Amino acid sequence: MKDKKIAIIGLGYVGLPLAVAFAEKYKIVGFDINNKRVEDLKSGYDETLEVNNDLLNAVLDNSNSKINGLTLTSIPESISDCNIYIVTVPTPTDKNNRPVLTPMIKATETIASYLQRGDIVIYESTVYPGVTEDEMVPILEKVSGLKYNLDFYCGYSPERINPGDKEHIVTKILKVTSGSTPEIATIVDDLYKSVISAGTHKAPSIKVAEAAKVIENSQRDINIAFVNELSKIFNLIGIDTNEVLDAAGTKWNFLKFKPGLVGGHCIGVDPYYLAQKAQEVGYHPEIILAGRRLNDSMGKYVATEVVKLMMRKDLKVIGSKVLLLGFTFKENCPDVRNTRVIDIYRELVNFDINIDVYDPLVDPIVVKNEYGIDVITKLPVTQFAAVILAVAHKEFLNLDVRSFAPVGVVYDVKGVLPRKVIDSRL
Repeated sequence: MKDKKIAIIGLGYVGLPLAVAFAEKYKIVGFDINNKRVEDLKSGYDETLEVNNDLLNAVLDNSNSKINGLTLTSIPESISDCNIYIVTVPTPTDKNNRPVLTPMIKATETIASYLQRGDIVIYESTVYPGVTEDEMVPILEKVSGLKYNLDFYCGYSPERINPGDKEHIVTKILKVTSGSTPEIATIVDDLYKSVISAGTHKAPSIKVAEAAKVIENSQRDINIAFVNELSKIFNLIGIDTNEVLDAAGTKWNFLKFKPGLVGGHCIGVDPYYLAQKAQEVGYHPEIILAGRRLNDSMGKYVATEVVKLMMRKDLKVIGSKVLLLGFTFKENCPDVRNTRVIDIYRELVNFDINIDVYDPLVDPIVVKNEYGIDVITKLPVTQFAAVILAVAHKEFLNLDVRSFAPVGVVYDVKGVLPRKVIDSRL
């Protein structure tokens, strides 16, 4: 293959860290349809907080003259002379939990309009087995007029980004790779191996690599659903779930999962992709969907438990004020996509409770546009009938939570606050 010039399509939580990693060794064009996102990155600022500003500025090729480096653009024509395309766009679900492939389709159409003989298109977006070759390849062929595995080739290397995790960064997580022919599989594997210090695992086919990714998150979802169910049972019995898990965790092969809200754009979404494919081939998945139902119920459960505790303390419920700490889908991360904290909020509203949502990491405009609620980014000075720690941001860990509800309820969803200052936890 001629000298590699790589286009990264989609510059979010997955695409940007990958683009920065590759830019240290290759000429990279980072493309995103969001012009504001591109302009922010050009100025050296990543609002997702996944790449620090110094590292981003170090790889930016503002002169467009370096042998290696990252060029950022929202102009499609800028990827026209690339020969490797890596797609890292979101794969969400709709309101009925059905897979939405529109971002992948649009990205594929854009690539196809510039595709040349010998080019390789690699997908990283999480999908069910078969999406690359059964759904995307026909689009590439139709738009480009080229033939798959004759004129152009494909690969699949599932993303394994863990938002907010500064230890397990993209280069330190072992990467699964695959290609549409044995030769292309080797090229794709060597490409990732050149920047992934943790190494690679070359899967025997694209479908195997697709399936491996979707079951990673489905497995976590099911295991979390199990401990969430345990937390409901142990609460009725009157014992502390975390204390039970600590005791059970002394056995060498016990899996140490914790109860909690399951949201975000991976664990809370990907099982529906696998379920969709299972139903297409005539199998109705039971455990996968049962786990999803259980996890999706936890926000309502938390809200109901808090109201019960308020009533036991003889506190007014209707018209009361509750402080919700955190709104993102996970700690130390500004991402609010598919956050299940909204379920707690909405259930409390059903009790005619007034809620202040405090999260110093989020963009209030994004939350307002996506969820229609107001989030404050400065800590309130008033007192509340209840405080719910919903997200374990580091800013909350040393907070005197009890001072916000001296006679009220303090509920710890994440199990990170001292036992003596809380009334209950998940």
